[in-house]
Amino acid sequence: MKKPSLRTVAAAAAALAALAPAAACSSKSAGSGGGDAKSAKIAFLMPDIASTRYELYDAPLFKAKMKQLCGGCTVLYQNAGADASKQQQQASSVLAQGVKAIVIDPVDSAAAASIVRMAQSRDVKVIAYDRPIPAAKADYYVSFDNEKIGAMIGQSLVDHLKQEKAEGGILEVNGSPTDAAANLIKKGIHSSVDPSGFKLLAEYDTPGWEPAKAQQWVSGQISKFRGQIAGVVAANDGTGGAAVAAFKAAGTDVPPVTGNDAELAAAQRIIAGDQYNTISKPIKIVAEAAANAAHAFVQGETPKGNTTLFGTPSELFTPTVVTQDNIGKVLLGPGGALKADKVCTAEYAAACAKLGLK
Repeated sequence: MKKPSLRTVAAAAAALAALAPAAACSSKSAGSGGGDAKSAKIAFLMPDIASTRYELYDAPLFKAKMKQLCGGCTVLYQNAGADASKQQQQASSVLAQGVKAIVIDPVDSAAAASIVRMAQSRDVKVIAYDRPIPAAKADYYVSFDNEKIGAMIGQSLVDHLKQEKAEGGILEVNGSPTDAAANLIKKGIHSSVDPSGFKLLAEYDTPGWEPAKAQQWVSGQISKFRGQIAGVVAANDGTGGAAVAAFKAAGTDVPPVTGNDAELAAAQRIIAGDQYNTISKPIKIVAEAAANAAHAFVQGETPKGNTTLFGTPSELFTPTVVTQDNIGKVLLGPGGALKADKVCTAEYAAACAKLGLK
């Protein structure tokens, strides 16, 4: 997808700014634009569809929890399709519709600062979701500990390579350079890989987290470092799957590859032995935490986080590394995010049986 120009994003930000005079004249009424707390409007703005999680899990889970907390409240869900200017326009739209709170997973963490400032000028609370917004202090932040995620997938890979007495170096496939959470994951990865004794052959920041771009880059590195790649640390399952695809397309053995998000396709790759690990961070946890925070805000209450990140009260949860050794218990067991009948399809039945999964 074409990256929006700075001019386009600036224009969208200007459109948001055009709302400011109305907010300045009547900030009190703007803040109550969603009506009574029992019938408030709450926006849920997600960043892209490249990762299947937002449509399949985040939005439905958030809506379900909000319905449980506030049967009369309305959730206005929008997905920006990895377009920062579109997300600015969506924020402008929901503000005009009188939302009392905005839950936002930003496409571009820097560009989203203008959304935070505009919403807050209208007395609308902003909850940063999954990805922080460092340039502006949101009212709350809900996520898993992204720096720890990077450290965990990196260390898991390093430990495995050492156990297997692997030789060679590591490729690092990071997330989007405009995503502050991706930068935290990247920092965590380096904390594990840099002192590991394995050479970092090359690394890449994947624009928009787009798997196709990650695959293209990995393909080039396979040609450049043929026979020297011991493993690939990828920041999420989309880029991890892209790395796996690149090795298969090159007709060479797939080295251990990491991931993050515990997507269904990643679980199947792990079971088949194509992907080494992923991170289980049950979306239900963050979706419901965000709903609880939004509900508190619309009632005039202030939720308390368990830490502070970028000056924002934050609620950060600890994830779990998933490999073949524990996938049955963590992802497919009672209360797991995935169901065995969806994962262990005909194509993966033999591999599932080998691991005792059913």
